[in-house]
Amino acid sequence: MTDQGNNNQNISRNPFAALFSSLADAKQFACKPRGHSCSNGSLCYLYRLYQSESENSDSIEDNDDSVAEISRSFLSRQELCEQLNINHMIQRIFLITLDNSDPSLRGGNGIPPRCVFLVEMAAEMDGQDWLDMDNIEQALFNRLLMLEPGNHLIYMTSCNAVNLSADRDAGDKCAIPFLYACYQRAKEEVTKVPEKLLSYAVRCKNLTVSNTRTVLLTPEIYIRQNVYEQLLDLLLEGVGGPHFAVVEFVEEVIAGLLADQEVRTFSEVIGPVLDIFQGRVKELDLCQLLLFSYLDLLLYFSRQKDIATVLMEHIQPKDPNNGLQYQKTLLGTVLSISCLLKTPGVVEGHSFFLNPSRSSPQEMKVQESNIHQFMGQFHDKLHQLLKNLLQQSGETRHLLLSWLGGCLQANAGRTKIWANQMPEIFFQMYASDAFFLNLGAALLKLCQPFCRPRSPKLLTFNPTYCALKELSEEERRNRNVHARGLDKETCLVPLPPQQSVEYAQSYSLLTENLIFTQMTLHLGFHRLHEQMVKMNQSLHRLQGTWREAQLTGGPAAEQLREQFERLMTVYLSTKAAATQPGMLQCCLNLQASSATLLVQLGLSNQGPEHAQLSFPLPPLHNSLLCHMPEFFAENLGDFFVFLRRFADEVLESSADSLEQVLNFITVFMGNVERMKNPHLRAKLAEVLEAVMPHMEPASAGTAQPIMFQRQRVFCSYHHAPHLAEALIAVFVDIEFTGDPHQFEQKFNYRRPMYPILKFMWGKESYRESIKSLAVYASENLEAMNPPLFLRYLNLLMNDAIFLLDEAIQYLSKIKLLQLEKDHGEWEGLAPDALREKESSLHMLGQLARFHNIMSNETIGTLAFLTSEIKCIFVHPFMAERIISMLNHFLQHLVGPKMGALKVKDFSEFDFKPQQLVSDICTIYLNLGDEENFCATVPKDGRSYSPTLFSQTVRVLKKINKPGEVIVGFSLLADKIKSHADRQLQDEETYADAPDDFLDPIMSTLMLDPVLLPSSNVTVDRSTIARHLLSDQTDPFNRSPLTMDQIRPNEELKQQILQWLAQHKQERLQMGPSG
Repeated sequence: MTDQGNNNQNISRNPFAALFSSLADAKQFACKPRGHSCSNGSLCYLYRLYQSESENSDSIEDNDDSVAEISRSFLSRQELCEQLNINHMIQRIFLITLDNSDPSLRGGNGIPPRCVFLVEMAAEMDGQDWLDMDNIEQALFNRLLMLEPGNHLIYMTSCNAVNLSADRDAGDKCAIPFLYACYQRAKEEVTKVPEKLLSYAVRCKNLTVSNTRTVLLTPEIYIRQNVYEQLLDLLLEGVGGPHFAVVEFVEEVIAGLLADQEVRTFSEVIGPVLDIFQGRVKELDLCQLLLFSYLDLLLYFSRQKDIATVLMEHIQPKDPNNGLQYQKTLLGTVLSISCLLKTPGVVEGHSFFLNPSRSSPQEMKVQESNIHQFMGQFHDKLHQLLKNLLQQSGETRHLLLSWLGGCLQANAGRTKIWANQMPEIFFQMYASDAFFLNLGAALLKLCQPFCRPRSPKLLTFNPTYCALKELSEEERRNRNVHARGLDKETCLVPLPPQQSVEYAQSYSLLTENLIFTQMTLHLGFHRLHEQMVKMNQSLHRLQGTWREAQLTGGPAAEQLREQFERLMTVYLSTKAAATQPGMLQCCLNLQASSATLLVQLGLSNQGPEHAQLSFPLPPLHNSLLCHMPEFFAENLGDFFVFLRRFADEVLESSADSLEQVLNFITVFMGNVERMKNPHLRAKLAEVLEAVMPHMEPASAGTAQPIMFQRQRVFCSYHHAPHLAEALIAVFVDIEFTGDPHQFEQKFNYRRPMYPILKFMWGKESYRESIKSLAVYASENLEAMNPPLFLRYLNLLMNDAIFLLDEAIQYLSKIKLLQLEKDHGEWEGLAPDALREKESSLHMLGQLARFHNIMSNETIGTLAFLTSEIKCIFVHPFMAERIISMLNHFLQHLVGPKMGALKVKDFSEFDFKPQQLVSDICTIYLNLGDEENFCATVPKDGRSYSPTLFSQTVRVLKKINKPGEVIVGFSLLADKIKSHADRQLQDEETYADAPDDFLDPIMSTLMLDPVLLPSSNVTVDRSTIARHLLSDQTDPFNRSPLTMDQIRPNEELKQQILQWLAQHKQERLQMGPSG
């Protein structure tokens, strides 16, 4: 073999040849003059040394002392090779070097393009320009302390091409990202290096972790760096993305931090990271994609056991009694992200529904849909977060539930009336609407597993949880009781004195979930609903005022437009937040399940299976209803009323849920034993109106809502008769609530009951049940307790009389004010006096409208009831009442007094005189076939006259009623007049009746005198029967009295009959002339 061939072979066998990019490069280096500058400790010198040994193994003794020293320090060629490989591996991992020699003197194979030259360390190493496992820790520490490592970058190869990526990687001055990048490179080396270098690669990987731990434990020595921000950014990049190694890296760092907590505890390291996280999230909006990256990171925190524990400790509020402090925690900050205004009343800077009057309905619908999509994803993340924390460990579960319990108690004042009247104080004391809306949405999702129809899990709920009083922290932890203050809540029924409470040793998570969710909805969703109703009303008023101002012109119109725009932005944002479809569906499932649960408790069912609902209801025995807070029923009612107003389409898609709600209403609405609060039972009538099919036509320009499913559920409802009875029962019960404002309240409560009854009357199953109640009432008019339907009719007529009388008075006053204004009497008034007049007119208009609406409903109800129910209406004491009422109304509507009611615009005040006259005539025609009824009409001496009925016929013609109605009423008027003529003759006969024969209340001749037991006064049976319908006391001494206690005064009755017979005989003897 030639010398050249031998040289090539020697070079190829030299392990240091691997330092070069090719064998040719190694040859070129080997051919350089031996006098070329190489320090004794340099890498090129090691290469020369190895080459010399290969050429002549015996010549080592001929070298100078330094060569001999190096030769002795490295025992063999393999060690030399290994040292160089370690050096190159360290350079590839950490991108640092001690070798700043000419790049052309180095090989290119396995060497990174850029490294940071460690200037200071190189000076200290006494000529050694390679890195090994003995000096790497020092080298890495020096690299991390460099303020500007990019200023010390050197080219490691002879390639001078621009390489920004290499510059960036090697010159990264942020400690945490740099160490993570080193970790990644070390991991790659572990998979590639020969087995003899594997342990060194693993040590390098471990060094990245241990140094990261050191950086986090001693951040103050890393000048101009925020290592906690760097860690957060690294996590943000890696969690939820393709960089799975980030999690592995962080897990190893966490293990190191947990093992070494002398300098700083793990909590002290993670706490600043959480603070920075909170500060950043606070600035994000709901529809920013970046938000969801942060939420993914928060989910990672909740899955990592040790961080989750720190997180739960970190979110404990500074003042646990201040509701707003919970919002200021990290979790509270996340929960406060919403499309609602960040600062109430401040539209500037808001991101949604700007300039709504300039946007088309379609544009606003698209924006709402976009918000709903982001909200759905946001709520999914929140749900997963809570679920992770509950499942992570017993400690995180206890801390989270304690946080929720304290938060709800501290914010309990949100439901107080004063809180809504003093917003400036409210926002300083309590968490926001957005906070509670999002918390409720997340809790609703947690409840879904047991919110399926007839779920047996639901029956494991234990209401005695709500009766527990103050417990120690240890007891709360051991018994799983974290809600506070529930023992002070009003429950559906009071606890019977003899009933003891059997508390559980511990309570299920299902029980706590359901209670926390209902409490959250009570504090949050309820208030949001109220705000939407008020804003809706304000928008209608403002829109009307704005349109009026546009007609007159001037700057006021533009100011009103701006006010309208601002309020519309708030309203649309609130509506979008409250109507997210997924949240509404979850809430619907929960409320339907709550209805099922309450019905089972109402049946005293404490078994593992659902009991079948049947009537009559079983007597209550050891019922748990006395532990169920009223807000369970309030939330249910509030939610379905909300759906009717703002998301009606949800009701149509929930047939199964509607049936559960109907069961709940049927059991509780008319049953004081199962729901004591009459106001709450009356609220259920509004709920019933909300879930039943619409009766009113859709407004112009809007599509008629689909009613198929609701029609089907109502028409096929198994307990229809009992539902109708419950409705009538609550109508009666609401008359006496014990509230000082009960008189005014009852009309508001009864408002929804009229359209419900009208709807029921149109369905055979309901109509027949109402008729059966009327039959029973007719057969038991003098029962000790007046029958339900009898009391209902009495109150219905009381309402009709009061309401129409009040409406008439208000309309009369309105007409006078309108005349004053038209005659110019207001023009000379002072501004204050003018405002007072306008305010008075506005107030009277509102009152007149309300009373007109209600009186229209009451008369309309009597009109359809009398179409098939007659017997009870024609009973003497009922007939007198209804006739007196109808004649009184006709006198105002068609008689000489009608002119006092002719205000400018009837529709403005919902005054419908034509409809009222038509309904009154319908009632007369419905009952006119009964002779007793016709004979009773003329006895109304206050309002009846033949002229009144003639005027009524004239009005019927004027309003174009059908011919058969006009003819029928004319014939009825003639029949009644003939009875009036006969009675006139009889009255002449009775004119000189003894005072003892006259009723002491009505001053009319008694035909059926009865004796009242306590006062010993005799009155006519019809008089006392009518009185007892409204007041079950003796009218003369207020002693308790029922119809079964009165006794016929037979002696007096016989005297009256004898007197009548005698007078009739005398009259016959006198003849016509007499």
